[in-house]
Amino acid sequence: MNKNTDNTRESLAKPSGNGESPSNFIKNIIIDDFRTNKYGGRIHTRFPPEPNGYLHIGHAKAICLDFGMAEEFGGKCNLRFDDTNPMKEDVEYIESIKEDIHWLGFDWEDREYYASDYFEQLYDYAIQLIKDGKAYVCDLTPDQMREYRGTLTQPGIDSPFRSRTVEENLDLFERMRAGEFEEGSRVLRAKIDMRAGNINMRDPVIYRIIKASHHRTGDKWCIYPMYDYTHCLSDSIERITHSLCSLEFEDHRPLYDWFLDQLGVFHPQQIEFARLNLTYTLMSKRKLRLLVEEGYVDGWDDPRLLTLSGLRRRGYTPEAIREFCDRIGVAKANSVVDISLLEHCLREDLNKRASRAMAVLNPLKVVIDNYPADKEEHVEAVNNPEDESMGTRMLPFSNIIYIERDDFREDPPRKYFRLAPGREVRLKHAYYITCDKFLKDESTGEIIELHCHYDPESRGGWTKDARKIQGTLHWVSAKHAVDAEIRLFDHLFTKPDPNDLEEGQTFKDLINTQSSTALKKCKIEPGLVDMIQPVQFLRHGYFIADAKLSKPEKPVFNRSVPLRDTWAKIEKSLDK
Repeated sequence: MNKNTDNTRESLAKPSGNGESPSNFIKNIIIDDFRTNKYGGRIHTRFPPEPNGYLHIGHAKAICLDFGMAEEFGGKCNLRFDDTNPMKEDVEYIESIKEDIHWLGFDWEDREYYASDYFEQLYDYAIQLIKDGKAYVCDLTPDQMREYRGTLTQPGIDSPFRSRTVEENLDLFERMRAGEFEEGSRVLRAKIDMRAGNINMRDPVIYRIIKASHHRTGDKWCIYPMYDYTHCLSDSIERITHSLCSLEFEDHRPLYDWFLDQLGVFHPQQIEFARLNLTYTLMSKRKLRLLVEEGYVDGWDDPRLLTLSGLRRRGYTPEAIREFCDRIGVAKANSVVDISLLEHCLREDLNKRASRAMAVLNPLKVVIDNYPADKEEHVEAVNNPEDESMGTRMLPFSNIIYIERDDFREDPPRKYFRLAPGREVRLKHAYYITCDKFLKDESTGEIIELHCHYDPESRGGWTKDARKIQGTLHWVSAKHAVDAEIRLFDHLFTKPDPNDLEEGQTFKDLINTQSSTALKKCKIEPGLVDMIQPVQFLRHGYFIADAKLSKPEKPVFNRSVPLRDTWAKIEKSLDK
């Protein structure tokens, strides 16, 4: 490693404002390792998902950290699937994980690995541990094993099978591999210390019997290694330098080190960081799987879930998620992040990139009596006031339009600046109109139609006399409007912490039954029929066409996030 390279890498530990991530304790460790030439000037990380479900926003933090650190320091990052439990794994999950990582903007190049690639070598390592007197076959049942394990305050008790000879253990382990024994009848355990203060060191299981076909190895194996054993050795085999794990693995680090030290193999460094905890969100794949399998949500990509596929379907951008991960930073202590920050990052991103458009979610018919019924014209509308390069579009205008039902009041309250009898308002990009009368449904009393007149001299939303108009409404020409379904979403859970349960409750009792609302009589601009990019519906928020449900003949849009920015208000209050 030359001096210039060292200086470059050290400078990356400091915030530069040039797109590099802020300094954090992991980056500082890497800088120190470069300085001492600990790994010969290398950085090699890995992202090791288990293919038993779809990735969620918590995994995005790990992906950005694993791939981001390698990218920032000129190193490499492997994608390695921890496929050691054939009962829960599926190729569908593997493909979804790869799609999500690529969508976030990262690439593992040709370094796609599987724990199953190493099954034979892991087995040989287990044989070595047995020969060294560091592992034994145990016949205790799972319940007995839990009983013998002890508690946080009480030491464990040695298994009666702990004293088996090396020859006996070798024989039994080989017969386990041959499929001679039933599931649950025997396991291979590490022989460490049943009285250790760290329960993870109390003779943990290394192999268990599972008679199930594996998606890659078929029926070749009927014994499968446990995660703690597989993970550290896979890291070693791949010559990983920095094994970045979430904080729950901190107590497992002594076991990580023990396996590597006992076998005398290459020793990566495990470093733990705080996992992402987000309000109104579950980060347990087991619980997410239950929501999917029991029909509480519409699949793993339900827009109410914070799976990456769900966020993508809802209209979140990879840029917004990466910015969110940068902002929350990397810490050593667990904390809870308000979901408003994630929404704020999306608004900031979409404000710059999303086209503006008009959609009427709850239509009220407006007839402009003095506008000729046979006349049509087009008015010019800016696509994005934040980016002039996005240009303008031409909107059709006619004598009948739709406005939002909430934009009219028969008896308006104080400070209501929208349409009311005798009041003049501005139609965005078009004309000034004044309400002359309204019609009601005689049976329900509901207002069903407004009659207005327009000022022909106010085209474009201004007049020569520059009179002040306080209300501006969005609208859609009735003759040209397209029928659409628009779906609005709220938090999936009613409490910020879905794990904060009262006696007798489960997390499913906290599901918000009003978390999804489908508005089926909406009217949208005709140019939105083929829109696949995020769009801002004026005054309503940011939306995207639903990738699964939307069709040109009947568009379906999901609201990504409303315009109201709670996080910005929080930040403003903190600055006072």
